[in-house]
Amino acid sequence: MGGLFGVISKNRCTTELFYGTDYHSHLGTRRGGMATLNANGNFARSIHNLENSYFRSKFEDDLKKFDGLSGIGVISDNDPQPMVMNSHLGKFAIVTVGKINNIPELEKELLSAGRNFTEMSSGQTNPTELTSLLITEGKSFKEGIEIAQNKIKGSCTFLILTESGIYACRDKYGRTPLVIGKKEGSYAIASETCAFSNLGYEEDKYLGPGEVLLVNADGYTQITKPGKTLKICSFMWVYYGYPTSSYENINVDDVRFQLGRSLGENDEAQLDVSSAIPDSGTCMAIGYAAGKKIPYRCSIVKYTPTWPRSFTPSDQSVRNLVAKMKLIPNKSLLREKRIAFCDDSIVRGTQLKDNAQILLGYGAKEVHIRISCPPLIHPCPFLNFSASRSPLELITRRYILLKEGDHSLNLEKYSDSSTPEYKGMIEYIKEELSLSSLKFNSMETLIEAIGLPKECVCTHCFDGTE
Repeated sequence: MGGLFGVISKNRCTTELFYGTDYHSHLGTRRGGMATLNANGNFARSIHNLENSYFRSKFEDDLKKFDGLSGIGVISDNDPQPMVMNSHLGKFAIVTVGKINNIPELEKELLSAGRNFTEMSSGQTNPTELTSLLITEGKSFKEGIEIAQNKIKGSCTFLILTESGIYACRDKYGRTPLVIGKKEGSYAIASETCAFSNLGYEEDKYLGPGEVLLVNADGYTQITKPGKTLKICSFMWVYYGYPTSSYENINVDDVRFQLGRSLGENDEAQLDVSSAIPDSGTCMAIGYAAGKKIPYRCSIVKYTPTWPRSFTPSDQSVRNLVAKMKLIPNKSLLREKRIAFCDDSIVRGTQLKDNAQILLGYGAKEVHIRISCPPLIHPCPFLNFSASRSPLELITRRYILLKEGDHSLNLEKYSDSSTPEYKGMIEYIKEELSLSSLKFNSMETLIEAIGLPKECVCTHCFDGTE
């Protein structure tokens, strides 16, 4: 997915930019980048590949070259950024998160107008560069930002670092968050509010969908008012968000705890212990234990000192190996126990199947899986929330192909927890993963836990709505 952080201060901003950007590392591990506007009026920039290391270790040696009062940083899914541009609007640096679905259409339009692109090593156009070219189509930053927001299909939230300040721009439908933090003499902009606390910032303003602010060290000015349509990604609360973060002033841990508690309160299975597939299942498992009135124990522990997250390697077989090696079962808590293991979601199902076999091999009497959200039926067209490139990478769609002869038929029936088709799919997944039982939260429970109206939350990956 990716995350953004920016800071503009009356003092040197390097340390806060460094740590603020690093606090977004849970959102992706492909690339990281920072740029500052230095005292000499020039931009300093660094970009590093993070696939085999961590943000801090890659950027510590670069800090001496950043000498400005304002800067922006990014943890990126894939494209190298920040981009630094020189245009008729002046020099600027830009960072983006999101997913642009109409890149070929926009490329053709810009090329026909005489614009040029630099290709990435993959042969594809850099989405951040494309966004910057759309912005420079305008006669001002305000006009250019509106052009970009209106022409991009998908989502794109971005920060623009200029001599006048930092433009903070949330995507048109607010699918990804953007929040302003403040303290004496300084303002920050973040995707994740967890970046604020240890740097001394207080949450000051949640940008609305499509809203644009110009931020400087003394405050901020609204450039574009928020739109009326909000479609924030529900999966931010389910999986991506850090537990201490909040979106729309709704805390991630609170939502996950409620999702677990609701599932536990309505679960009739005879169970001894609630446990989690760490890390994103932990808050839910604690809530499940409270709802079910059984103990919460750490039956599996993540070995954090060395292992990065499982989606980091590009090769699926390597991801599976990393996923296995980083989780260490606690045999003494598994033997002869009927255990509810809580997790955020099931995508392919391969890792969960391996985990279930390992747990049974270590003496667990029964392995029951509890999932905080509804089944994933559709790949995400807005945020790249999973590594899935094809619908058939989803275990649900493989079942639908088996039953319907076409994985895209009757999807609405498999999204509705009251239908025989849904129940048959859950039974298939349970048997395929060799589980004692399997339960998902319903769409209604997910929306109730988040606390926003259904029409304000993007649930496309569950029910195909936009």
